[in-house]
Amino acid sequence: MSKQPAADSDDTGPLATFRQFFALERDVLAVSLAMFAFSLGFQMTSRFLPEYLVALGASGFVVGLFGTFGNVISALYPYPGGAVSDRLGSRYALTLFGLLSTAGFAVWVIAPSLGAVTVAGVTLDPWIWVFVGLALAQAWKSFGLGATFAVVKQATDPSRLAAGFASTETFRRTAFLIGPVLAAFLIDLHPSFTVSFRYALAAAVAFGVVGTLAQHVLYDASGDTVGGGRFAGVSQIRSDLHEMPDPLKPLLIGDTLVRFANGMVYVFFVLVVTQVFAAGVETTIGVGPVSYAVDLSPQAFFGYLLGVEMTVALLTMAPAAKLAERVGLKPVVALGFFVYGAFPVALVYGPELLAPVVPVQWTLGLVFAFSGLRFAGLPSHKALIVGPAAQGAGGRVTGTYYLLRNTLVIPSAAVGGSLWAFVSPGVAFAVAAAIGLVGTGYFLVFGEEFEAYA
Repeated sequence: MSKQPAADSDDTGPLATFRQFFALERDVLAVSLAMFAFSLGFQMTSRFLPEYLVALGASGFVVGLFGTFGNVISALYPYPGGAVSDRLGSRYALTLFGLLSTAGFAVWVIAPSLGAVTVAGVTLDPWIWVFVGLALAQAWKSFGLGATFAVVKQATDPSRLAAGFASTETFRRTAFLIGPVLAAFLIDLHPSFTVSFRYALAAAVAFGVVGTLAQHVLYDASGDTVGGGRFAGVSQIRSDLHEMPDPLKPLLIGDTLVRFANGMVYVFFVLVVTQVFAAGVETTIGVGPVSYAVDLSPQAFFGYLLGVEMTVALLTMAPAAKLAERVGLKPVVALGFFVYGAFPVALVYGPELLAPVVPVQWTLGLVFAFSGLRFAGLPSHKALIVGPAAQGAGGRVTGTYYLLRNTLVIPSAAVGGSLWAFVSPGVAFAVAAAIGLVGTGYFLVFGEEFEAYA
């Protein structure tokens, strides 16, 4: 497969990025379309799952365990997913992963109907099926991680990797904007959250089917260079860990601290909005002689807050990728890490501190807009991970990196859940912020630049 820059234009706005996206090679376009479909499904569902768990009878500690279970999956899936994609090729690997994810969405839909189950004499509420569904639904996102990185690396000039990822990520993150807003609309169609949320889950099943078909039909496997030899098992894992490019090691340490911090509190963001602040919206909007009553539940309002977050992300990712070509990847990645670290304290304490002068809803809007800046560093972060990898090994290098990072992050949600349930939400979020900022500082001091951007 021939390399080509992701974009030849110097334009850095979101619309220019969309034009660049549609100029990408067919296989990158196909993967990006699948990203869009699956991201719609994930973003309509995953950020609301903690609330779904609580509605099905789970405690705050169980919500933390759910986050840790997700961390286990994130740690275990990428490496074999990268190995499978290197062995079979991206087309068939991603099709398989897409079918598994769609089945996971379907399990979430029917979870309340499946009822409680008894395991070793202990009766578990229907929330247990949300765990089962996650094991399947995470397949495309985590198994397919190495394949998606490798496909973009193949089709992009090394000095434009950040721009290549920005083009695909901007398209994908548009689904992150549409998904929660669409979910918010569906959630408000019925007063019972366990009923209305299943409308969103059913839509996710449909998007999963569309994404799987799109990538299988459109992907051109003739230029696929990610095929590899027989997987050698644990010895190969050890070899891949030993051979990880040196520039990735300080990035990995800083990234792991930042992600551990985020993992401590990520699953509780929705509960902060819906339970700690109970921040719904009830007002009347007048347009000339016509007035409209607006009555949003806290769950629906959370969906619109995610929309604000993604709007900022879409407006900043492409300019940040262009900036990285001038100042390097490291400063842009560090900005994203800083926002990850600062967001937890801004979310928990910001609305409380400003409550006397600013309505909670407005403060939450500003805080989630700030959170959107963390995505500005995402394309540069991905470029910094896959850039040092040898051509044809992007899938395995990416899988190795995420195997290490996500394994170390596994306990984070359980730690955060314990602090949330047995100490206080404020302490959980403050500790997370401290860890995240330490990781940011470590990367600033020891992180290395990718040669193509130096």
